[in-house]
Amino acid sequence: MLKTSRGKITLLVLLFVLLLIIGGFLFFIKDNKSKKPEKKDYGVFLNADDSSLERFKEYDTIVIDAQYFTRKDIGILHENEVTVYTYLNIGSIENFREYYADYEKLALGDYENWEEEKWMDVSSPDWQKFIGSLARELYEKGVDGFFIDNCDVYYYATTASIFDGLTVILQDVMSLGKEVIINGGDVYVTEYRERYGTAKDIMTGVNQESVWSGIDFDKGTFYEQNKDDRDYFCEYVESCKADGAEVYLLEYTTDSKLIQKIEEYCKKHDFRFYISNSLELEVSRDD
Repeated sequence: MLKTSRGKITLLVLLFVLLLIIGGFLFFIKDNKSKKPEKKDYGVFLNADDSSLERFKEYDTIVIDAQYFTRKDIGILHENEVTVYTYLNIGSIENFREYYADYEKLALGDYENWEEEKWMDVSSPDWQKFIGSLARELYEKGVDGFFIDNCDVYYYATTASIFDGLTVILQDVMSLGKEVIINGGDVYVTEYRERYGTAKDIMTGVNQESVWSGIDFDKGTFYEQNKDDRDYFCEYVESCKADGAEVYLLEYTTDSKLIQKIEEYCKKHDFRFYISNSLELEVSRDD
């Protein structure tokens, strides 16, 4: 019978345990290196440019103004599994757009609280044709969908021609086969659904600003939305969800208690949301 001293056995056991510890530690390091950091769900960055591409990679879905990005930029984001929606303003026009001088004559009036912007006559065939062309230019850049702004022109000018004009534009954008999110537009969308039973042929989703938060434009501050307005917009977005639309909320606040309320509400209803600390929708250190 072979005899092994007690000291040698103890040493072998210690070496074996040490190897297990080292192996486990190395596996832990390798496993953690292979894990991708968890992405943020949704972000809206309308005043960003290609200098923010690295930050955008941290998100699952973003909204940008693709007029200021290239097809290559959007391709880089796709390589990093980022879904990209582009801003498309169909109901008003900003004076910094290169096409402003060509279409200012179609303006209906000034846009309250936004000095650089005017409401547009969406019933104009020239404007409809231009928006259709612009949508196709953005489509060619490879965007995943459109974030449509200022359907609220129908609230500003509640006429049959404006209603029909919005419908022509939205159905044209939908024909491109991409996702179409309408930002706001509650008066128009609600009436459209009442007329036709569904809004599925003009949008695939809705983004609503300031459901839980509000903006004091005179003071440049944020506040908690009053109950009546909050209840109205909650009912609106929930009705959109019931119609099959994906729902996004865009809130403006730095109030931690209000942020918690927004998070709980969106989790309960399976809504996506972005909370900005800036009305300018810039990329900040906190994003």
